[in-house]
Amino acid sequence: MSTISDRYVRVADRFVALVKGVPDGAWGNPSPCEEWTARDVVQHVVDNHPYFLRLVGIDPVEAPPVAEDPLGAIDAVTRQMASVLADPALAGRTYDGHFGTRTLEWAVDRFLADDLVVHGWDLARATGGDESIPPEEVEIVMAHSAEWGDAMRGPGAMGPALDPPPDADAQVRLLAHLGRTAW
Repeated sequence: MSTISDRYVRVADRFVALVKGVPDGAWGNPSPCEEWTARDVVQHVVDNHPYFLRLVGIDPVEAPPVAEDPLGAIDAVTRQMASVLADPALAGRTYDGHFGTRTLEWAVDRFLADDLVVHGWDLARATGGDESIPPEEVEIVMAHSAEWGDAMRGPGAMGPALDPPPDADAQVRLLAHLGRTAW
């Protein structure tokens, strides 16, 4: 397995664990993502997985509907992606996009894995789960977001950066950079 594959499995497993931990009745709780509930956060993450597979000609798995089985849905798509990334020939498939010719593996690392980290925090915040982000993931997501600059901001994406408190730790600074109030 590659470093990207290992990272993806690690952050996907953490997100799945957060979904498992959502208390009964908390799926409708508002999330830090404007106008999204906890269930909407999971729907977004589930929906993004097939998009990236289709870019490189891989048919996505049939996942249960998030509305009926959020855990089954996220488990199905993350298991498929982990399997695809474990195969160097599949992970190395290329597509032409906004950022030029890229591999599936590159896109998963920059988009899906980062989404799992950040939306994991959103889900935890909405449902009372563990909001901590591993320090190495804070560093990786901050580095990736710095690459995008203002291209990541706008409707349906990240909002404007916020000013964190002067004594904010790295996680709070990252979340503020991504338009989230974590203090």
